[in-house]
Amino acid sequence: MNWINRLQSKWNLKNTTQVIVVLIVFACTGFTVAFLKRPIIAYFVGEGDQNFWFWLVYLILIFPVYLLFLLLYGFIFGQFAFFWGFVKKTFGRFKRKKNDAEQE
Repeated sequence: MNWINRLQSKWNLKNTTQVIVVLIVFACTGFTVAFLKRPIIAYFVGEGDQNFWFWLVYLILIFPVYLLFLLLYGFIFGQFAFFWGFVKKTFGRFKRKKNDAEQE
């Protein structure tokens, strides 16, 4: 169970149960987004080959959908505060890269 202890330490979680719940939330979110990917993309791009437009729409739409489901499942499983911090940290990384590029 050493890897669970490392995750608990890295994520600043209180106990092993909380680590397992966070992993379940990640699993549920990934499954949901994988399940919804094709219908969402088909609505905007249509059925067929996975061309440039498929991947562009996928990257633009699926990332925010993933984060929304992450927050939703986090709320359902009682871990909203953890995942809210996770989402803010994710967007903070984008913002920091933008500011770093502007300073150069």
